[in-house]
Amino acid sequence: MSEYITINVESNDDPDCIRLITNLMLTDDDSEVYPDRETGDEGSPLAQTLFEIEGLVALEIEDNILIVRRDPDAEWHVLIDEITEALKDFFL
Repeated sequence: MSEYITINVESNDDPDCIRLITNLMLTDDDSEVYPDRETGDEGSPLAQTLFEIEGLVALEIEDNILIVRRDPDAEWHVLIDEITEALKDFFL
């Protein structure tokens, strides 16, 4: 496992959704889809960890990719920093 985490951010036409590509394999299973906080709270340990972050409302995890939907009131730079810290705490 790497000693550091890199995250590349890809935006799309939806201002409340981004794709985060990491240098880590985030799941060994098929893709995980959590359309809301309730399903995330009962999902994988990684999903449960990420849903502790305020402003994250939906999540998809596949291989090394996170697709994140935010609350429109959440700031992307804050959310990305918190996701990065959560991944560090979880994996390193």
